[in-house]
Amino acid sequence: MWILFAFLSAVFAALTSILAKIGIENINSNLAVAIRTVVVLLLAWGIVFITGKQQDLVHLDRKNIIFLVLSGIATGLSWLCYYRALQIGEASKVIPIDKFSVVIGMVLAFIVLKEAVTIKTIIGGVLITAGTFALIL
Repeated sequence: MWILFAFLSAVFAALTSILAKIGIENINSNLAVAIRTVVVLLLAWGIVFITGKQQDLVHLDRKNIIFLVLSGIATGLSWLCYYRALQIGEASKVIPIDKFSVVIGMVLAFIVLKEAVTIKTIIGGVLITAGTFALIL
């Protein structure tokens, strides 16, 4: 089931990029991120309440809160940079560079989370890196 959600994530991320590029025309990229964030906030909390998971708030501990806040800060900074790059650059070049986060994430998973390094992940990471740099050179 996780593979389905991962592919859906990729489809929605692709749509996000194209819709954002169209939507930020003639407005400040930071304003665009603020609008997008409100929509994401409403959608996420709506799903929490529809599924009845708001009760789980009592199970949050200090570690959960700290790392979710840090993740939120990283997400916000990523979105601000991404929207600015989309606004001033070509989407067909910005999107693949942004997706280089896949390789960075893989390396961090190996180092921080101690996940296994396999030949498949190395080959995949090398190919993504080569594709990314082929676009910017």
